[in-house]
Amino acid sequence: MALKAVLASDVPIFDQVPDIPTVALSSSTSLNFKGLEWKSKPEKLVVVGHRGKGMNALTSPDPRFQEVRENSLRSFCEAARFPGVDFIEFDVQVTKDDCSIIFHDDLILTQENGMTSEKIVTDLSLEEFLSYGPQKDSSKKGKLLFRKTNDGRILNWNVRADAPLCTLPEAFQGVDPRLGFNVEIKFKDHVIYDDEELTHTLRTILRVVYAHAKERPIIFSSFQPDAVRLIRKLQNDYPVFFLTNGGQEIHKDPRRNSLDEAIKLSLANGLQGIVSEVKAIFKNPAAIARMKEANLAIFTYGKLNNVPEVVHLQQLMGISGVIVDMVQEITEAVSDFSRLDVDDDDEGKFSL
Repeated sequence: MALKAVLASDVPIFDQVPDIPTVALSSSTSLNFKGLEWKSKPEKLVVVGHRGKGMNALTSPDPRFQEVRENSLRSFCEAARFPGVDFIEFDVQVTKDDCSIIFHDDLILTQENGMTSEKIVTDLSLEEFLSYGPQKDSSKKGKLLFRKTNDGRILNWNVRADAPLCTLPEAFQGVDPRLGFNVEIKFKDHVIYDDEELTHTLRTILRVVYAHAKERPIIFSSFQPDAVRLIRKLQNDYPVFFLTNGGQEIHKDPRRNSLDEAIKLSLANGLQGIVSEVKAIFKNPAAIARMKEANLAIFTYGKLNNVPEVVHLQQLMGISGVIVDMVQEITEAVSDFSRLDVDDDDEGKFSL
């Protein structure tokens, strides 16, 4: 396939966790975890489906962003059809009755009597949460789902292939066990949590993982610095990655505002990797060497990861994995790039 040149300058409790059999990501530091055998130089670029087969961007002119309900079993299983997908990423929250559910937004919206109703997801019981959207029982009618856009508009959350909302146990039970899970643990950006509250949420999620994961590869991640610190303390079986936008947005917590801070946090707490907004990597490529020296795996996320040439550039830069929405297109491109790189290495055209 033809490659376009892309310039970086152009790219803006468990008091004790129960024992279960050790499984193995693959990477020369050989960090071994359940379902994962991670090396500092992976044999291939890890491809992760964002919220399954891709997020829903209701304002996008690209219809692929409204194909299938994000964070649903249907989306997860559709992503699993593509052989180049290694993991799916999804967002986990905990309801007020301590049930682990999969949903991205802090708020869930519907309309009642012509008026918009919005509720905090974690204030709902499991039964209330599952009453939104399509119902598994076809004789029941769920509440219509709406979504608030970044500019404040409220849109009907329509997708071509709809599906019921789901829970974390259902994901374990309904998705091919060979597919890894990147479990992003969601907390509200502008709320200050104490360790007790964070620990309660993390233990609730860990109970589900240990009950259902078996040999499935698992990665935990979160934007909440104290959450990654605590889940690393609560268990030693699965790798923990810190999510950061690398300074693309500024937060009150300085630990969230740069790749340097992300590296410092990861080293101080024994984390195994960092997931960065891809633009931050291109603005600070020297951080890649520092992360590799620290034996940290490096994943990226962001809209640019839907551009094959940008993904290939990251592969050449030494990025470990990419979280993408265009799952089919990127998995096919990564396969093509891998063949191309092997051919070029054989001809002596590349020395990396």
